[in-house]
Amino acid sequence: MASSLLSQPISTKKKKSSAANPSSNHDIQSALAASFRSASPLAQEMLARDLAACPDEEEDDDALQDSEALEEADDGEDDEDDVTPGPTLYRRPSGIAFGATRPALAGPGGLLDEIPVLTRSERVRSRDAERSLLRDNHILPPKHKHRPPEKGLAGRAAALYRWLFSTKVRLPSGDEETPGAGAPPPIVVVPDETAPLLGDGVREHLNEQWEAAVAAGQIRTTWQREAKTIAIYSRSLIVTFLLQYSLNVTSIFAVGKLGTLQLGAVTLATMTANITFYAPVQGLATALDTLCAQAFGSGHKHLVGLQLQRMTYFLMLLLIPVAVVWLNAERILVALMIERDSAALAATYLRIILLGAPAYAAFEGGKRFVQAQGLFHATTYVLLVAAPANILMNWLFVWKFGWGFQGAPLAVAVTQNMLPLLLFLYVWKVDGSQAWGGFRKAALSNWGPMIALALPGMIMVVAEWFAFEILTLASGRLGVMTLAAQSVLVTVTSTTFQIPFPMSIAGSTRVANLIGARLVDAAKTSAKVTVAGGIIVGLFNVTVLAVFRYHIPLLFTHDREVIDLVAQVLPVCAVMQLFDGMAAVSHGLLRGIGRQEFGGYANLVCYYLVALPISFGLGFGLGWGLTGLWVGVTVGLSLVGLVEYWFMWRFDWHQAAEEAEHRNASG
Repeated sequence: MASSLLSQPISTKKKKSSAANPSSNHDIQSALAASFRSASPLAQEMLARDLAACPDEEEDDDALQDSEALEEADDGEDDEDDVTPGPTLYRRPSGIAFGATRPALAGPGGLLDEIPVLTRSERVRSRDAERSLLRDNHILPPKHKHRPPEKGLAGRAAALYRWLFSTKVRLPSGDEETPGAGAPPPIVVVPDETAPLLGDGVREHLNEQWEAAVAAGQIRTTWQREAKTIAIYSRSLIVTFLLQYSLNVTSIFAVGKLGTLQLGAVTLATMTANITFYAPVQGLATALDTLCAQAFGSGHKHLVGLQLQRMTYFLMLLLIPVAVVWLNAERILVALMIERDSAALAATYLRIILLGAPAYAAFEGGKRFVQAQGLFHATTYVLLVAAPANILMNWLFVWKFGWGFQGAPLAVAVTQNMLPLLLFLYVWKVDGSQAWGGFRKAALSNWGPMIALALPGMIMVVAEWFAFEILTLASGRLGVMTLAAQSVLVTVTSTTFQIPFPMSIAGSTRVANLIGARLVDAAKTSAKVTVAGGIIVGLFNVTVLAVFRYHIPLLFTHDREVIDLVAQVLPVCAVMQLFDGMAAVSHGLLRGIGRQEFGGYANLVCYYLVALPISFGLGFGLGWGLTGLWVGVTVGLSLVGLVEYWFMWRFDWHQAAEEAEHRNASG
């Protein structure tokens, strides 16, 4: 079906490969060098090589079994046509695996180019979504019988309720409740001699109904439906992002009450860890978003575990230079003109959390491993256990046991080691082990395509993180008090960002769904609803930060000078919240229409050529201090949003639909 946004799970039978294993003829070093000459597309080339090296002797027909079982799971509503590949109006919200404090934009080959794999339950939800849209557009009969409208006050209340919450498209007659009043002409699907009968008619052929309705331009959506969909997509994402970010925030809360010096040092250490390790690891691991999905979607599930092993080994090698930097962090920070006391405490923090760095790298790969299988809630369950444990350990180590500053990084290290262990238990005991396939020697070869896919993701993530973290480094030159205040401001603004960012992911997913189904007008409606949601969230954050600007710093410190400085800068941060929310939404919409690379370029230009020069000019040149640093960021974010919205307003969304159709056809 041409209107499908997503490639369907491919129930391909694996054939025994007659190709020889490259590692049997060449050593690992020559295999690595040769792998960099892979032809495009890299992921498909890598998959072919892995199949040659690791042929699966057993025929994998799980996807076929899932398709055959779909009719039973669909409660008997669909006919046999519904279990064949057809139009799909369901796509999982992407982005749970990121967990960054700032948005991470993938370049070409990212979110829209990965091969999505729909599980049995997800295909059922896809059919439900299509059927619901057909009903709301009055193409299929309503699910419930029509009831005559009530009169009087009850009737007006019912009308108001329908206006607020009804997802039905209003008919030209203005009466969407009366069957047949202004409804589009019915779409007739002619049955053949094999079509099963149900009582008084032919069972609905959903694929044909959907295709005909799309071709006739009869599928529209309403702002009520889009608001409901985006809210449903966002709620679990917001919980997951807040839980993951709480792992960092808890240390700042625990250490802040120890003193101003400790509060600034923990932020300095976190900034250094972000730039040198956490951001590169998250960026490099984005390659698995494509590679694991490619392997799972092709039906060769055993190769998903192979990709995980390969990336894990690569990330462990990255730890060697990182460990050298962290063990010498004090001298490096002092050379960057950071006060020696702050540098010494930050170096202590880094040396301790080094104990959890290997586990963090393993968890980042593990998240992509379960995500490729559609197990998005696995990481949420893990964080529901790890986040409360992290809070408890911070209290115990810092205060109860009296370990002070050293207790905070120790709690972080223990929590980071818990994360992959909990995820391993989920995969082993609950779901996901079917894609493991065991340890393989082939994981030590064919790294070239993986690195080629990983480096662009790392550059984008590091570039965006560095633009914000560099402000922390700059604030350290203004003194201990300023660094402590910066710690509070970064924590507050990053926490509030965990609401619009998941919303942008939900908007990206929904717009991508509709664009791929060739419902351009509906995609624009969804985009407008997402923008409105971003503005509402931004205004909410503005209000909270402005009203409680003298109360928020009390959560972190009792130092009066730091509290006054934070209260002075918070109005600027409050204004920034509106632009931050709108920029996050614009990033998501660009991903939805397949133009995420434009967002990456806009970020780089606006942050590095506009925001940072203004920040340094105001903060150091005019002597505005910390306020000037945040004014520059606010200006940069506002410019990012303006540029990206202008691009989307000028962009031909029908072209995006055509490109999505071509991707699906060649998928």
